[in-house]
This record gives sequence, C-alpha cells and structure tokens, in this order.
Amino acid sequence: MNIKSIASILKPCLLVLALLLPQFSHAADNEQPASLYSRLGGYDAVTAVVNDLLPRLIADRQLGRFWANRGADGMQREKQLLINFIVNAAGGPLMYTGRDMVVSHKGMKISESDWRVFMGHLHATLDKFKLPKREYADVIGFIDSQKALMVE
Repeated sequence: MNIKSIASILKPCLLVLALLLPQFSHAADNEQPASLYSRLGGYDAVTAVVNDLLPRLIADRQLGRFWANRGADGMQREKQLLINFIVNAAGGPLMYTGRDMVVSHKGMKISESDWRVFMGHLHATLDKFKLPKREYADVIGFIDSQKALMVE
C-alpha cells in the first residue's frame, strides 16, 4: 500500500472525526457538575439572600457597629461588592474587584463572638430560603473557610 492509498482511506475517517468531535466535547461539557452559583439559583437568588442578610446584620446590637455612620451610597457599594464576591466565589459570571478579605476586615476587631452572631444570622437567612442540604452545606463551608481571614 502506498501513501496515496492510505491518505485516501484516512481522509473520509478524518472528516467524520472532525464532524463528531464538537458533539463529543459538548457531551463532556454537559457531564460537568453545575456550579454552586447555578445550584443556588443565579444572580437573583444571591441578591435575595444578601438583601435579607445585610439588614439582619445591621440591625443586630452587637454587629451594627460595623455599619454605624455609613452613608447610603457606601452601603449600596458594599452590598454590591458582597454580591459580586459571592457570585464570583460560587462560580458565577461576575468579577469581584474589591479588596481581599484580610485587607478589607483588618482593624475591624471582629471577635469570635461577632463571628458566632454573624453565623446565626446567616443560618437564619439560609433557613428562610429553604436551601437544599447540599447547597446549604457548601455555602456554610465556604463562609467558614473565610473566618481566619476576618476574625482577629
């Protein structure tokens, strides 16, 4: 068998492979697990959680000090940064452009007691939205992973 005959046999096979490869790559994409962002319900769901959680934190006797004397514009900016942070961390399409957790919380004197109160409010918010167990555990696990970066 010469090179021309081998090429003539392989050419149709390569054409079939070229046509099928995109289908195989899409099938593989479909098998990847959904991001936490998708499982939570996307941007609107994250925003709803933040809209429920922030007022709880601000109204809390112990935690309210962190938002004392903040203007409305600063509060809106902080809320949007929180939404962007969560969306980005959960695998969503937004970029977080704020400071890292260490820099943004340095000097706030967040105590272990503050953390426990915060987590109580977070649990209450997640319970209100009836998150499925897996998503609930993933959110709590992620937030707990940030604790060492914030608590002094």
